Amino acid sequence: MCAGTFRDPDQVIRMIGKVIRGANVKSLLYYLYGPGKANEHTDPRLVAGFGDPAELEPDRLGGGRRDFRRLTGLLSQPLAALNGDNYAQPVWHCALRAAPEDRVLSDAEWARVAAHVMHATGLAPDGDELGVRWVAVRHAPDHVHIVATLARQDRHRPDLWNSYRKLRRACRDTEEWFGLRRTAAADCTAAKRDTRGEVEQAIRRGWDEPPRTWLRREVCTAAAGARSEDEFFAGLGRSGVLVRRRYSTVSPGEVTGYAVGMPGHTGKDGQVWYGGGKLAADLTLPKVRARWGDPAVRDPLAGAASLPAPVIRGVLRATVAPAAAESFGEVEFFARLRASGLLVRERFSEINPGEVTGYAVGLRGHAGTDGAPRWYGGGRLHDSLTLPRLRARWTGGESGAAERSGAFRITAPERAEIYRHAARQAAVAAEHLRGCAAGDPGSGSDAAWAAADALHAAARATGSRVLRCAADGYDRAARAPHRQVPRRSGEGEGLRTAARLLSLTGGDGSSEAGPLARNLLSLIDTVAGLRAAQAHAAQAAAARQTAEQLHAAFMRAREPASGMRGAGAPVAGPGRAASRADAEFPVPVTELVDAAAEHGAAGTGSRPRVAQPPARARPVR
Repeated sequence: MCAGTFRDPDQVIRMIGKVIRGANVKSLLYYLYGPGKANEHTDPRLVAGFGDPAELEPDRLGGGRRDFRRLTGLLSQPLAALNGDNYAQPVWHCALRAAPEDRVLSDAEWARVAAHVMHATGLAPDGDELGVRWVAVRHAPDHVHIVATLARQDRHRPDLWNSYRKLRRACRDTEEWFGLRRTAAADCTAAKRDTRGEVEQAIRRGWDEPPRTWLRREVCTAAAGARSEDEFFAGLGRSGVLVRRRYSTVSPGEVTGYAVGMPGHTGKDGQVWYGGGKLAADLTLPKVRARWGDPAVRDPLAGAASLPAPVIRGVLRATVAPAAAESFGEVEFFARLRASGLLVRERFSEINPGEVTGYAVGLRGHAGTDGAPRWYGGGRLHDSLTLPRLRARWTGGESGAAERSGAFRITAPERAEIYRHAARQAAVAAEHLRGCAAGDPGSGSDAAWAAADALHAAARATGSRVLRCAADGYDRAARAPHRQVPRRSGEGEGLRTAARLLSLTGGDGSSEAGPLARNLLSLIDTVAGLRAAQAHAAQAAAARQTAEQLHAAFMRAREPASGMRGAGAPVAGPGRAASRADAEFPVPVTELVDAAAEHGAAGTGSRPRVAQPPARARPVR
């Protein structure tokens, strides 16, 4: 399922543990013993608790009703006796569910599961008679609900530190004990999920997706195409994202973080903001900065010097023009160029020493026959990029008419060569990861992380909603466990360079996008094998699911055109597709978009509007 769309309410949510906090234990008990929202609750009963379940069971009254007064009083007593302030939401509600394919556990087995959860989380450790009071209610074959009040019987608050990770470990223990479906360990790679309120608000306002999901995609895409912090924030601004920087209180002027918001998304306190860490673990400002490194040490366009000279000139033109547009003078202009990884050489006057009369730029590694860097003056890039013309614009003497007319955009031949370069880098990275999976799985983490940048940039460059869904679904597979930053690799740098070059193409697509999409599928499939070799089950599952969905979309795209497969013919798996890439995917990516996504304009990441949201594809199923 594409991360940018709502969950299907009828879809089975496979989970083993979920915690919800509340304030009213009586209302919760009424719900758990009641018929449910669709009469799905059958034979509700206690299976475990802080005492004998038979003694704690609410008495039956006439008409099938229950008397919850005694049980509610027992659970609430520690809250009334608590020393000091209580939690604002002192009711701890944990739903434990087995996967649909698991066997049905007995009441005794669910009782053991619930007791182990309370022990592992530290709320009611084994042998501690002064722990919190709790009960476990079962009203369906496949799950139970634990209800606890967050007050120990020694009049102290329980320690909830790291309780979610402890719960995850307890669930994995029960999977092993009872032979249930194994789930991945908690590793901080999952993106922050949309809250129920965000989803309901988006539905009321007619948005196709909640603001958090849209902002996450825009931040990922901006980070993929940026070579510096200034480019990152400028890219967010161009995509319609509101940006608020956080400055250090110790060193004024130093940016220590950021938050983003969607225009029109307001709450009772005004504009709603999301810090990078509230979107995903790898989108905090330090983690985003780690993608760029120091431009004086690391080349943000490593490998781009292998492109033909006319394409390099186009890349330089597409880099210099926005830097000039976003600067207020030549000092800032030259600083932006250097931060983006370009070589900059200023030309000084022979008459007035110290006076800058022009400039030239180049790419590292792009040299002439004598080995010296090959320089391109501003006038060689475009006549409006000479230093005198730029100075006139900065002082208000000239307008940006050339920029508005699209004169600085990458041309079609340049774009096609960039797509071919990106396809080559994806193939090189896939081959590298295959070797890593067989020998040293840990050395492939950087390339797997960088593959997410390539996917987001390719999705924006092609306007393909199919690739956009793939990029959203792949994100978890890219992240290293526990917020680690992988060690840099040449293949990872090559993918990041490809992403930055693709971001310069302007989202116009290319006839060369088909081979790029094909190689990206092969890369994703290879990452699934790498993550499996690393024993990272959640990332492997995310990569595998993304590859399967992308492969299915490609196969559906070729069916109407080729007529080679019947309606009932089986679909090959992604691994088979990757090995037969040339035979399987001869279709241009524009045909893939038209055939695999809904009809209408392809989403390019424009801001969801309140009154009339943009047309975006639903997930490819």
